[in-house]
Amino acid sequence: MTWNSAFEAAAEAAAHRLGPAHLRMLADRMGDGWPEQALRHAVPVSGFVEAAGAVLAAQRTSGVSDAEAAAYLRGLAAGHAQRSAAVRIESVWSGPSSHPVPVRATAQVLVDLVAEARAELLLMTYSATRYAPLLAALTAAVDRGVTVTVVTETLAGARGALTGAEPASAFAEVPGAQLWHWPVEQRAEERAKMHAKIAVADRRVLLVSSANLTQSGVNRNVEAGLLIRGGTAPQRAAEHIAELQSRGVLARFPSTSQGR
Repeated sequence: MTWNSAFEAAAEAAAHRLGPAHLRMLADRMGDGWPEQALRHAVPVSGFVEAAGAVLAAQRTSGVSDAEAAAYLRGLAAGHAQRSAAVRIESVWSGPSSHPVPVRATAQVLVDLVAEARAELLLMTYSATRYAPLLAALTAAVDRGVTVTVVTETLAGARGALTGAEPASAFAEVPGAQLWHWPVEQRAEERAKMHAKIAVADRRVLLVSSANLTQSGVNRNVEAGLLIRGGTAPQRAAEHIAELQSRGVLARFPSTSQGR
């Protein structure tokens, strides 16, 4: 390998292991002329000594000056920071917690997502029952001017798999919420279901989960999902729903069926 590829490989590995903030700190200390031993211990976090040591070893082998190495590391840190800001993905779980592996709970993530919406909020679910924290968050969203759209399955569409009240009735007390469904006559297959479970806030935050908007789904069952911030996925999800609405694939519930 040339010195460039060796140093670049060590720097890239350090960026992934340390993150952009700690890599930038290494670059700044290097640019300030700190001795090698001090550089290795510049940040007291696990793995820093090894990652910094690999970078410094590659720097020595390649003959890159401190100024050149610092400039490269700053640029690399900036690039990683920009990518991290563009797309962030977190795992989200319902059900029992695991203390050694902390994860975010579906119920709290869902309420937080609704709370941060400022213009547009889209929800899709197969089954739904009244969940007070979510309803309170949706009502507050409507009060601050957010357009709230909820798409649910219907009893007719579920063909006996769902019983009781219409899933849409779980949101009937949210004033101003727009309730939509997938009419059975729009389904090419008789057994097709409206099975998506997602939430999108302002086309920039997307929650995709196996959890229905029910007490069991967001709290009791073991359910898994991903919370995606930034990137194109939230926007594309919202655009897809809007296209299905404009084409008549999705339809508004008659006001009488919304319990109003």
